[in-house]
Amino acid sequence: MDLIIRNGNVATASAVYRADIGITGGKIVRIERGLAGAAASEAGMAPNAAARMEVYDATGKYVLPGAIDVHTHFDMPLPTTRVSDDFRTGTLAAACGGITSIIDFANQVKGESLSKTLDDWRERAHGKAVVDYGFHMTITDARDEVLDEIPRIRDQGITTLKILMAYKGTLMQDDAAIYRILERAVKEGLLVLVHCENGGVIDARQKQFAAEGKRSPVWHPRSRPPILEGEATGRVIDIAEMVGAPVYVVHLTCRQALERVQAARAGGLPVFAETCPQYLVLDESMIDAPGFEGAKFVCSPPLREKSHQAVLWAGLRNGFLSVVGSDHAPFNFKGQKELGRENFLLIPNGLPGSETLVPILYSEGVRKGRISLNEMVALTSTNPAKLFGLFPEKGTLSVGSDADLMILDPEKRVVLGLDTLHHRVDYSPYEGMEVRGVPVATLSRGVFVHRDGEGTAPVGHGRFLARGKSAAFDGLIERAGL
Repeated sequence: MDLIIRNGNVATASAVYRADIGITGGKIVRIERGLAGAAASEAGMAPNAAARMEVYDATGKYVLPGAIDVHTHFDMPLPTTRVSDDFRTGTLAAACGGITSIIDFANQVKGESLSKTLDDWRERAHGKAVVDYGFHMTITDARDEVLDEIPRIRDQGITTLKILMAYKGTLMQDDAAIYRILERAVKEGLLVLVHCENGGVIDARQKQFAAEGKRSPVWHPRSRPPILEGEATGRVIDIAEMVGAPVYVVHLTCRQALERVQAARAGGLPVFAETCPQYLVLDESMIDAPGFEGAKFVCSPPLREKSHQAVLWAGLRNGFLSVVGSDHAPFNFKGQKELGRENFLLIPNGLPGSETLVPILYSEGVRKGRISLNEMVALTSTNPAKLFGLFPEKGTLSVGSDADLMILDPEKRVVLGLDTLHHRVDYSPYEGMEVRGVPVATLSRGVFVHRDGEGTAPVGHGRFLARGKSAAFDGLIERAGL
């Protein structure tokens, strides 16, 4: 064996137990108690093997499957700027937060093919990513010839599509396009991810606010109220049910949207949804910060009134929310968020968050009794692996799976801020927040990519993930569980 993780409390989505984990060639080869001692005895008879084997003492710590962040935006251009993290800086920070795989969004430019989009995004990531990576394909131009490309990108390991119901005139797809994309996707076995907001009404409200001189950051959430997220969520679920397609709602933020998902799942429909840490611990009052400071918290969908947080935590606990992703989209306050000083519509939408996903979910969720440790593993690792075609190589700790692990110290305290985080951005929305329980080491395919607060993997360690079919298709319509 190359490496043994000794004496840790191993936690999966269904169990917690004490064991050693043996790793060879990037794979888990043994999980058992006393493995380190037995291996040392065997190595005593083979000095060369002893010299090669490392033992990491995880006493008092949890050993978990590495988290899979299925919602990131690295090296993403906007019309006026570009996110501040590329695949090197973004995945390095993610690794420091216990994440061992990411799935980023390859966004089609109108008029271009899906094949060119995929080639462009693979070039952005190749040789830079620290952890393993895959892509969702965002369709912004649903021409017939574009939809005809879906089988080709599926065969290259892209098994999820994304559509947006917001951003009228740029990214938004109307109901006819949504219908056509869902119909083609289910035929080809691809899962569709949907940004659910009523873009037409939002556009009308924003034009109204602009005419009335309402241009400060506080008008951003007021232009996109929760009822419009709930309406769009229900609408896409109805279209998907008619087509017979599974559907996945990204970054769900509010009671109105969760009620639509809950009703669909209770009825046996294959509807799945994620939320993000920012919606669990931040609220719209942050946007009321003095001066222009509220721009730091502008994202879409926006932060909601605080009462929605308890609803989302309950959704995680009762299984109506299946995944927690970060929606990592970092923009510097200086020079980027400031583009919207005179008009909130020009503030780049997005927050940094991949590195803080696990610490916040553990500290605010597990430690405070809102979710169990097993539920956290399911939400950050096992469910994402199943829904996005990576299981059982990823998302679990079992013999034969990739040695993607995080080692979490449940007692370690960290105050989040620029001096403790690694994203390439000049602020954190969680500045000054203390978390208790953080990853102290992260392994990607048996290689330490993070150790004691610092990234340790060579740039380019990450591999492209050609993903299989989503578990959302298992028993289609008959059941909505995982």
